[in-house]
Amino acid sequence: MITVSDMNQGRKQQNKKASSGNIRIIAGKYRGRKLPVLMADGLRPTTDRVKETLFNWLMPYIHGANCLDCFAGAGSLGFEALSRGAAKVTLIELNKAAAKQLLANKQLLKSDNIVVNNGNALNFLKAPTLNKFNLVFIDPPFRQNLISQTCELLENSWLAEQALIYVEMEAEGEQLLPSNWLLLKEKIAGQVAYRLYQRT
Repeated sequence: MITVSDMNQGRKQQNKKASSGNIRIIAGKYRGRKLPVLMADGLRPTTDRVKETLFNWLMPYIHGANCLDCFAGAGSLGFEALSRGAAKVTLIELNKAAAKQLLANKQLLKSDNIVVNNGNALNFLKAPTLNKFNLVFIDPPFRQNLISQTCELLENSWLAEQALIYVEMEAEGEQLLPSNWLLLKEKIAGQVAYRLYQRT
């Protein structure tokens, strides 16, 4: 006999399944590893197809890079960069539960080369720094006008000379980027535009 308690338990399990998923590391040291992710509002992990294209673009530059993922979400780009030879990856994520999952995945990979910061990316970038990044991922929640502000703050003090900056945004959107950023690569997939810039 199925009780009300059994039905409630079943619903909880369904909700748990619906609110979680995983990302797959495509290549490198952790190739094939699947990492659990929290499917929270606004989290939109980069698809494998887009990720594969991006890391083909980055192949000559990724080894030994100091990487920053400004809106890490599921950490798909940061963990892929680490797997492919980045020296250090800093992940910034505002959502507390998502940041907690990033820390759990860091433990799963047993990596000391990942730093997880649970906080606001714009506040993080307003702080003074001597740390220079040569590879930055900017993939914020759509339609919140975060890209221009993020790029301006990065340009102030966070970027190494000739740093590479990946920007993923809604295809119909327009953002004001620093004039010294040179567009190297660009693709549009459905409603998503993704571009790779180099600081000059």
